Amino acid sequence: MNRLWVRLTIALVLVTLISVIIVAVLANVTATTQFRQFVSRQDAINQARLTEALAEYYQTNGSWDGVTTVLATENRILATPNASMSKQNGPPAGPSNGPPPNGRPRREPPRNNYVLADATGKIIVDDERHRLGGMISGDERAIALPISLDGVLIGHLLVASPTQALLLEAQQGFLSQLRLNLVFAALIASVLAVIIGALISRAIASPLASLAQAARAFSARQWNQRANLKGTQEIVEVSQAFNNMAESLQQAEINRRNMTADIAHELRTPLSVIQGNLRAMLDNVYPMERSEIATLYDETRLLSRLVDDLRVLALAEAGQIELKPQPMDAGPFLRAVAEQFATAADAHEVQLHMVPMTEPAMVVADGDRAGQVLRNLINNALRHTPAGGRITLSAQPDGASTNAAHLRISVRDTGEGIALEDLPHVFDRFYRGDKSRTRSSGGTGLGLAIAKSLIEAMGGRIGVESQAGQGSEFWFTLPLARVAK
Repeated sequence: MNRLWVRLTIALVLVTLISVIIVAVLANVTATTQFRQFVSRQDAINQARLTEALAEYYQTNGSWDGVTTVLATENRILATPNASMSKQNGPPAGPSNGPPPNGRPRREPPRNNYVLADATGKIIVDDERHRLGGMISGDERAIALPISLDGVLIGHLLVASPTQALLLEAQQGFLSQLRLNLVFAALIASVLAVIIGALISRAIASPLASLAQAARAFSARQWNQRANLKGTQEIVEVSQAFNNMAESLQQAEINRRNMTADIAHELRTPLSVIQGNLRAMLDNVYPMERSEIATLYDETRLLSRLVDDLRVLALAEAGQIELKPQPMDAGPFLRAVAEQFATAADAHEVQLHMVPMTEPAMVVADGDRAGQVLRNLINNALRHTPAGGRITLSAQPDGASTNAAHLRISVRDTGEGIALEDLPHVFDRFYRGDKSRTRSSGGTGLGLAIAKSLIEAMGGRIGVESQAGQGSEFWFTLPLARVAK
């Protein structure tokens, strides 16, 4: 199955099996080697004791005659189980060739093959009786156990011990039991690995399955669907990122629907006016006069302006509006825009004042688009400032900027201000704080949204500070040009 929890379980089981097999093999090899070394050390001890017994025999008898009895006794002792204990307590109480207690055929224990030579190297004892009277070779002399008496060499002993290659039955049983225990341990570890691996894998995969289900539900336009924040930290972070994305997409869908409804609403009114007036003219309710035609023309201009604003807003938000940023002096730019509104300010009986800049400032911006934003802000200020009020235009370095390389341009008025609940929405499309305002008095409701998109496209920020009844201050920033020194 192509499931994450199945793959994780298989991976954990494989890792456990490989680890157990490696440990078992190493343990078996180490135990076998150490055990054989232990047996070899016991053989060395036995052989040292045998050379002492042979030297004692030679000292007692003065020759090697009859020495085979000593070697035969040694083999009988080795044939007895727990030979070391037998050697300490004396020879066995009776023959060991009787039937075993459990009724199974007794396995004949291994016997050592002895070759005894005198001081000159002549072989006087050979268990296999092939070399009696012969001489041991130089290589054999080098590996033979020397037999000394009072520091004088009296013989050589060669021992061919089968325990170097074949262990006794009890010893082999010990190693077999050890291997069997290792196999059982591997099986138990494998079963536990399957159980624990399945539990852990399901615990890891379950939050991912929940996240996938939430994604499928969200793709089916269940916009309120969210993922559960559970599981490991990484999975929780992925789920949180999915929830943030879902929140943004849901809000974008709400905005899209609202914008569609707003556009339909904004277009319906002028179209209704045009359609109603034309129908009245066709029915001879209104005369076909220039004044009526001028009214229809004004409505078409409003429609044209609304369509143009929507187009500019869509291009700006998509980052496709054509901008031509270049260095320009902020002082002359502000004075030129202020002069354009001097007559309108006088007509509204509002004082338009520009605060002189203390030093020149070069900004990087599209002059036409920046002028469009500034004109929109001043026009809004004139619309909301009563007669006798004041509008102040100023510019200064933006201390709140992250890199302190922006110029802040502000338009402050002494109008009615903006209610606290309306402040977060002043830059939204089609938003009007005063619901009673019409399009003729309040514009299309897209001016500030367009201004925000244009300023951000030029690398600046835009905002508003206001309190109801105490006027408002709209501001935006433009990046300062770097002057070469």
